[in-house]
Amino acid sequence: MIEIKVPELAESVTEGTVAEWLKQPGDYVEKGEDLVELETDKVNVEISADESGVLKETLAEAGDTVKVGDVIAKIDASGEESGQAASGSAGEKPADKGETSAEAQETGSEAGEEQQKETSGQQSRPIASPAARKLAREKGIDLNEISSRDPLGRVRKEDVMEHEAGQQKKAEPKQEKQKTQQSDAPKDDPAKPVERIRMSRRRQTIAKRLVEAQQTAAMLTTFNEVDMTNLMDLRKRRKDKFLDKNGVKLGFMSFFTKAVVGALKQYPYVNAEIQGDELVLKKFYDIGVAVSTEEGLVVPVLRDADRLDFAGIEREIGNLAKKAHDKKLGLNDLQGGTFTITNGGVFGSLFSTPILNTPQVGILGMHTVQMRPVAIDNERFENRPMMYIALSYDHRVIDGKDAVGFLVKVKELIEDPESLLLEG
Repeated sequence: MIEIKVPELAESVTEGTVAEWLKQPGDYVEKGEDLVELETDKVNVEISADESGVLKETLAEAGDTVKVGDVIAKIDASGEESGQAASGSAGEKPADKGETSAEAQETGSEAGEEQQKETSGQQSRPIASPAARKLAREKGIDLNEISSRDPLGRVRKEDVMEHEAGQQKKAEPKQEKQKTQQSDAPKDDPAKPVERIRMSRRRQTIAKRLVEAQQTAAMLTTFNEVDMTNLMDLRKRRKDKFLDKNGVKLGFMSFFTKAVVGALKQYPYVNAEIQGDELVLKKFYDIGVAVSTEEGLVVPVLRDADRLDFAGIEREIGNLAKKAHDKKLGLNDLQGGTFTITNGGVFGSLFSTPILNTPQVGILGMHTVQMRPVAIDNERFENRPMMYIALSYDHRVIDGKDAVGFLVKVKELIEDPESLLLEG
């Protein structure tokens, strides 16, 4: 019998939730074929079969939390159908004639016991009385899991009954916990209908990390506004040639990513991280880009953003966004970012205070572009496309002067986009 265990998922990820069984007991599975989908804190992971055979049983249900190393299923590598193994003596192959005659003498009697160990192929079977085997089959219990009190290790009917009672006793605390949770839950008023939806593991993790960020970091937010006139004019002039040459559209994100990298180089503490009593200043620029999906916000990482040109940034962001929506992001896509950009403007947000993506110490919030009157001089006003930008930062690492300076640098680079094109 092949045990299917929860594999090592990733650094710091030690457990997951069973999202869906892709195969059911009795199904034949090929080696490498996906059996179950696990939902982890960051992404969904498929666990595949190590060997071909029949899926005999699943040991966790959808919604159960399982840890790395837990056995969650068993596969019969001999390939026998599940019904055949439970169809009585027809499914049992005696190892030799001696065993067959011993079983014949013991039929209908609980006092008789096998004196030999059966073998089927290379797999050994425990010594057990016919009554014990019959009861185990009826209860769906694997004889290999039963502890025997017999000095010779023979499994009797009483051992099977004790094993079943022990399993039921283990299940009672879980059932009692569920009952307690149900009793503690607020009573719903039939006149005021509600719908209760179980939070996904990812949503629970998002909630936990957001609270942790506010509790562990000295978080502040500073604001500024950007005149988008020059950037929008430049984009309008160049977008068609850019698309023809590179095969991707020229958007705002490449300009903001370049501006952020330029500002991080000038203010390196915004690209830092606290580790114990040390401050780690990172000399690389892996920029997280927040992407909204049906299951919640994810932040895939744009690696080495300082080495990419505008087309490379737009192409990579597009690829990461597609993988996020198709649920194809890997754990490596989500780990190791040094700074994050989030764009609430795509949903119409005018003003917000983004929450840190810990352990990072800075996050830039972009917002919607809105026409507003702007003073040109003491006498003239013009309607200009304006965007509010926000920098949330960890005051333990970043002083107010650097935070404001960082945001001003981003503003200056965006309002002079030609410099971004020339420099990078």
